[in-house]
Amino acid sequence: MALFSPIITDFWQTFFQGEILYQNEYFTCFINPALKEDEQIMMLTMGTGQILVTMTPALAGQIQLAPQQNVTEQWFRQTLQERGIVLHGADYLYYFSEDDKRILLQENEQESVRQLTKEDKALFTEFESTASEQDLDDAYVELDHWLVFGSLAQNRLVCAASMYPWRGSLMADTGILTLASFRGQGHARKVVRAISRCALRKGYEPQYRCQVDNEPSIALAKVSGFTLFGKWEVLSPDSVIS
Repeated sequence: MALFSPIITDFWQTFFQGEILYQNEYFTCFINPALKEDEQIMMLTMGTGQILVTMTPALAGQIQLAPQQNVTEQWFRQTLQERGIVLHGADYLYYFSEDDKRILLQENEQESVRQLTKEDKALFTEFESTASEQDLDDAYVELDHWLVFGSLAQNRLVCAASMYPWRGSLMADTGILTLASFRGQGHARKVVRAISRCALRKGYEPQYRCQVDNEPSIALAKVSGFTLFGKWEVLSPDSVIS
């Protein structure tokens, strides 16, 4: 059985398919003329170590890969740098494996965790007022998102997560925020698993993204039962495209 749902693998395959510009045993580069302007190149380093790259024909011409080259990740990144092409946004992508989804769906609901609605506006506003601006910006948790769950303690909302369908797909992107004084108490794990369970029952695949240097978020992904799918990088606005 496949590790991840076909919904996930099929989504990413829409970017990494078509004419193969270069391929060796661990590195494959595709040409995709349908890529958006701000995503003229994408790099996906799979959890297995395999590297997939997709780029527009114009960018491929700027990089000038040759079939006879022995391309390594180090060489490729250095070549991008030399040609003024910068990758940024390096995010880890996490999803539930098929086995872990079955475990999640069999779990009982937690009494302290529930779905939030527009009727919880006052509760959510108080929650936001207690969090720092930086935490709010980083988490991107909104009450008007497609799905919102929270954990309550001491008659207040102390942790909240929200999801929205990502890029028009069946992947539900997750944001999570716990008030500083309530961290380390298991609230985030319970909320993430509860909202993920609800998303799965609605036919969506929970997606957890975080920057590669965000150790607390990486730890939360792991303890919540997610499996690393890969590291995703896209074109930086600082790039020089000829």
